[in-house]
Amino acid sequence: MATSLLSQLKTMTTVVADTGDLETIRRFTPQDATTNPSLILQAAQQEDRRERLARIAQESTDIDDAVDRVAVDIGSEISALVPGYVSTEVSARLSFDREATIKRAHSLIERYQREGVGAERILIKVASTWEGIQAAQELERDGIRTNLTLLFGFTQAQACADAGATLISPFVGRILDWHKSRHPDADFSGANDPGVQSVQRIYEHYKEHGYSTIVMGASFRNIGEIQALAGCDRLTISPKLLDELDQQQGELSRKLRPLDADRKPGEPLDQASFRWAMNEDEMASDKLAEGIRKFMADQHQLETLLGKLRQKA
Repeated sequence: MATSLLSQLKTMTTVVADTGDLETIRRFTPQDATTNPSLILQAAQQEDRRERLARIAQESTDIDDAVDRVAVDIGSEISALVPGYVSTEVSARLSFDREATIKRAHSLIERYQREGVGAERILIKVASTWEGIQAAQELERDGIRTNLTLLFGFTQAQACADAGATLISPFVGRILDWHKSRHPDADFSGANDPGVQSVQRIYEHYKEHGYSTIVMGASFRNIGEIQALAGCDRLTISPKLLDELDQQQGELSRKLRPLDADRKPGEPLDQASFRWAMNEDEMASDKLAEGIRKFMADQHQLETLLGKLRQKA
């Protein structure tokens, strides 16, 4: 009996829902769910959340408090629907502030604990800047699991593994976007996709060197990218592409397989080496900066919405 591509994918990869929409999560029954400022903004604007959003805004001490309360409120609902991790992001405004990132992460975990959600269920998402990666290293030592996001280059992946991050989210589709904008006539389908190639390289490097950090491909533009990464530790997938995978049948072959670690990790990158390597990687530098700006733009919209609700109190 034929089965959907999604059903087959779940046998070889942990499927994660890239959404804050509860109905989507109920339908596709993913193991984990990820959120970000853009997805929190979308979820907060849903009709059935407006009354709760207004209450949160009016009870909050300031806008930062309101934003975090909304994120934890949505994350707590999601945690009741998935058995695994829920990822919640530290403000993109703190992407270059190690100490502030650590403080905000602890605050988010404390908020979740007050809602009855244990720290072991939460991944704190942090941008893969040098400061974000160093913050993640400290948080992991404190028992707080991290998801290093906005990851576009191999250098970032190396530093995240050195830091002991629980999970990384390399952005497949945004890497493809960058290359297509510069080479619009090139064939980037299937295995030629530079985003797919980036995740394959990171995955193989991690397995070869015995890193425990989970590789979770993210930011997909089409199901072809997902099929090309079947077998990756985790893949976080938007509702649209989850539906497409669920509707399509056919054979899905495994593309990535765990390797026996036969090499020990090398020396960790220091700050100067990391920054130089990022400077040399034009794509990773461009997309990291752009991603932070985009997340911050959506957070500004959420802050504006919450600010208006606070004024009505």
